[in-house]
Amino acid sequence: MTHPTISVIHTSPATVELFGRLLREHLPAARVANLLDDSILPQLRDNGGDVSAIAPRWNAYARIARDMGADVILNACSSIGELCEPQAQALGIPIVRVDARMAREAIMRGRRIAVVATLSSTLRPTRDVILDTARLAGRHVTVTADVVDGAYATLIAGDPAGHDERVTAALRTACAEADVVVLAQASMARVLPRLTEDARAKCLVSPPLAVADVVEALASR
Repeated sequence: MTHPTISVIHTSPATVELFGRLLREHLPAARVANLLDDSILPQLRDNGGDVSAIAPRWNAYARIARDMGADVILNACSSIGELCEPQAQALGIPIVRVDARMAREAIMRGRRIAVVATLSSTLRPTRDVILDTARLAGRHVTVTADVVDGAYATLIAGDPAGHDERVTAALRTACAEADVVVLAQASMARVLPRLTEDARAKCLVSPPLAVADVVEALASR
């Protein structure tokens, strides 16, 4: 496919530049179309993570992406990953779940897996995709899940330094206790340079792994 179209559905402006840069690096000939709805995460925060409340809206975005000519859709939000497979079947095009490859990688690296998130709505979906992936692969893992209180709100409020300090401290603690540390939000990847080399080696972030899945999805079309 010479000039593929990739649609990325975002729930935070923090991921737009990040995924745009990665997709340009790995697929320089691709056209990237971004769809952003930054009301989804606040709604999930307020309703206890009830994904069904936003499913009709997100499904509509996926249909819009298909109608815009998308060859592959990338769902950039871990909190709503469960919507991907049913909608991919309904639309007949690949929809890459941002954390799917990260989960596959995590269960291969170790048995003690720590999930660190900046949004409580992401803890359950990320933990569940790891446990489901392990079960399908016949691997036994233990998963702990912790949220870094106030970090995401601090980032959105325009204080990236405050966000980074909170997340860095939480990751240092998790790296001392687990074999693998999964960063549940793509926006958390920004703090990795603050960690030691050994700690960084334990951490998994979804953006580069998700982009690898996008590349494979395009190659198979």
